[in-house]
Amino acid sequence: MAANPVRVTVRCFASVRELLGADALDVEVPAGTTVEGLRQQLGRDRPLLLRLPVAYAVNRDYARADRMLAPGDEVAFIPPISGGEGGAALYRFELHAGPLDARALEAECRSDADGAVVTFTGTTRDHNDGATVEALRYEAYPEMAQGVMCELFEATIKRYPVTRVRVAHRLGEVPVGEASVVVVVAAPHRGPAFDACRFLIDRLKGEVPIWKLERLRDGDAARWVGELPRPGG
Repeated sequence: MAANPVRVTVRCFASVRELLGADALDVEVPAGTTVEGLRQQLGRDRPLLLRLPVAYAVNRDYARADRMLAPGDEVAFIPPISGGEGGAALYRFELHAGPLDARALEAECRSDADGAVVTFTGTTRDHNDGATVEALRYEAYPEMAQGVMCELFEATIKRYPVTRVRVAHRLGEVPVGEASVVVVVAAPHRGPAFDACRFLIDRLKGEVPIWKLERLRDGDAARWVGELPRPGG
């Protein structure tokens, strides 16, 4: 007797959402189907999905292509990504729909015991890869982004003697000259503060599921930009 089929939810983001035409899909697959098998099944009706480079996530954690699916799993195909609590918290990550306030984050981080507060602010520039950029638009997989950032914060605290850390990323449209991401690190000494700030922004760009769409000057032209995530990179 054949095993009962498995029903899973597929969360769709950025270019994957555009290909599949939905934010989420309830999909039934045969028992024993892997994550890659699910992609192949969906690709029968949407062949471009099979040509899009993706990473895989199951239940908000990165997963291998051969991960076998179980009933109720939440699956996401992660296309190339753009590369809380109160003020006393050791670290905090926020996603904002509006402008970011780097000065407020610095005020949360600094204390009289710290000799250094290092801030990185990433802003929208007016050009990229030979084209004129009008604005950027960001979207995220919020629940997974929070989980990945918590892991990165823990790795940072173990690696560097820092006091407090704040990371904020903007969602929605970010005009030229405005901030899309702010990383603030406070530490007793400048060396660890600089190193931890660089570590966090590099790992965020490589691992956290946040996507970037460039809106170009040429009419309605737009393009998703980024690279596949590099978990543990």
